Amino acid sequence: MSYSIDQLVVGQHAHFEKTISESDIQMFCGISGDINPVHVSKLAGENSIFGDRVAHGIMVSGLTSAVLGMQLPGPGTIYLGQELKFTAPVFIGDTIRAEVEVVEIIKEKNIVKLATRSINQNNKIVIQGQATVMPPKH
Repeated sequence: MSYSIDQLVVGQHAHFEKTISESDIQMFCGISGDINPVHVSKLAGENSIFGDRVAHGIMVSGLTSAVLGMQLPGPGTIYLGQELKFTAPVFIGDTIRAEVEVVEIIKEKNIVKLATRSINQNNKIVIQGQATVMPPKH
């Protein structure tokens, strides 16, 4: 199911949850070409400011895309922009809950702005921002 501009209301929200795995990191390295040692080397991770290997921030932010494209507004949504602030590291084994909430509806332009945030299993915000999308027209 997807929502058109007329079916959306401020405060409407949705989420998606995923545990970050070793294979997620390896696949993203292959897709993106980003093989920064902090993502792939245990030693580099341990010697970094994080104290361990970390997931790619932009990979983790992709969970927000899953919410927008599959739930709210849903299939047919066009992603126009995303502001992100990475506030804490994500480690292999962390479970991340990507949440979106409608904060502004611009009907005349068929544009919706949504607050976005990703939260780990300890209720710590690891990414926050705002997405701008064009919901599908039914």
